[in-house]
Amino acid sequence: MAAVFPANQVIVVGGGLGGMSAANQVVECGGKTVLLDKSSFCGGNSTKATSGINGAGTKTQKNKGIPDNAEIFIADTLKGGAKKPELAKVLCANSAADVDWLVEKFDLDLSLVARLGGHSQPRTHRGAERFPGMTITYALIQMLEKVAEKTDRARIITKAEVFKLILNGKAVVGCEYRKAGAVHKEFGPVIFASGGFGADFGSDSLLAQYRPDLLHLPTTNGEHCTGDAIKMGEAIGATTTDLEWVQVHPTGLVKPDDPDAKVKFLAAEALRGVGGLVLDANGKRFANELGRRDYVTGEMWKSKPPFRLCLNKAAADEIIWHAKHYTGRGVMKFYESGAALAKDMGVPLQTLVDTHQAHYDAAKKTEKDPDGGSWPAYPSGKSWDEASGKTGSGKKFYHNVIDGSKVATEPFYVAIITPVIHYCMGGLECTVEGECITPAGVIPGLYVAGEAAGGIHGNNRLGGNSLLDCVVFGRVSGKAAVKYTFGAGDKFRLCPTPPELKELVK
Repeated sequence: MAAVFPANQVIVVGGGLGGMSAANQVVECGGKTVLLDKSSFCGGNSTKATSGINGAGTKTQKNKGIPDNAEIFIADTLKGGAKKPELAKVLCANSAADVDWLVEKFDLDLSLVARLGGHSQPRTHRGAERFPGMTITYALIQMLEKVAEKTDRARIITKAEVFKLILNGKAVVGCEYRKAGAVHKEFGPVIFASGGFGADFGSDSLLAQYRPDLLHLPTTNGEHCTGDAIKMGEAIGATTTDLEWVQVHPTGLVKPDDPDAKVKFLAAEALRGVGGLVLDANGKRFANELGRRDYVTGEMWKSKPPFRLCLNKAAADEIIWHAKHYTGRGVMKFYESGAALAKDMGVPLQTLVDTHQAHYDAAKKTEKDPDGGSWPAYPSGKSWDEASGKTGSGKKFYHNVIDGSKVATEPFYVAIITPVIHYCMGGLECTVEGECITPAGVIPGLYVAGEAAGGIHGNNRLGGNSLLDCVVFGRVSGKAAVKYTFGAGDKFRLCPTPPELKELVK
């Protein structure tokens, strides 16, 4: 217990979804928290997350008759790249309860469900409007702001750059941070939730150390993502893992009037989930759009750019808020017809017709004989889709397909895409309770959640698992930190909201 040092609060470093989940959980457990964020406002990369949050066995899924459960989700996550079953189990087994927590505690709309790459069931939840990462994270920020405004249970300090942990023996008992030219101290156990290092491009950066081959790529990460938590953890002997595994996302959006911008918007994976097709410079498909991110990126390296993500009318209508948002940002273009698209691409219209017809034929054959086909399918079975089947990862799931005869007059939303640095799978190694460790064991008083943690996703993270990781391990570490601070007796309440906060939660 933390009785070795007088502390009555939990310090959370980072104001994205991981940090906000941890801070809100601390408050729910009856504890106090101070949240420190080095940016001028909270939100981090979490607000940019565009596809949704995964949950297996949620109330939304049950209402839609989707036969999903934690065991299926764990299997998908392990097949998708995760290497530590004990951490994958925490992530997936908590997913239903944690998605339902978001819906019920924060009055969120997560009523739409899509199937992303690598998932055998539709389980990625989002609302009807806005980016889900933005919607979810802002709801948790607003709740913590209410608590801070009306009680002494929470404080939020922005422009606070944490740079050093305070130790008492081997235990972490606080941290130091810079704000407005002065150094300040806070005391209590620390939860690191400050993100990865996907914008750490300096010569002495973690990217330069572990993945110098990626330094030339653009990134979707905010400039705050410089691996601060990892560096501070390493400074006191914390173990790191998987730092070489940096996820390159296949669908960074290229702005035609600024194609070389280092920071790029991300095209939501849900755009492919609703039926978007990825085409090469010649207007042909070359990969399974619902394959793993590392696979799709790898096939892009082998193919001819520029690459385009194309949504037909039915696909675009299903995710129209995103399509209109991207169009307004100048990173997606609306075409009145496939004929206009072909002209702009400089390819024969017949090529686009043939591409869509072959995709349509594969979908229809899959309906009639899902276990047939000439090609190996991903995640398992056989595929009728030649374009992706030749890569060894054939397409098995289809959505909003159209036959070739409609292409000439069908409207399309289209974006030029390129691979981008997106997510760091590696970080501080942790236990199933989010505790940071050294080779000698757990570091008392130090926890980690979200992208700062390593080992959750292995060498490839499935879409929709990042927001889930933030919520699950934010809550897990929040509970563990309160238990560490106050003990497991009457002072520790695992879930019930303290009575004086019930009005705020409504």
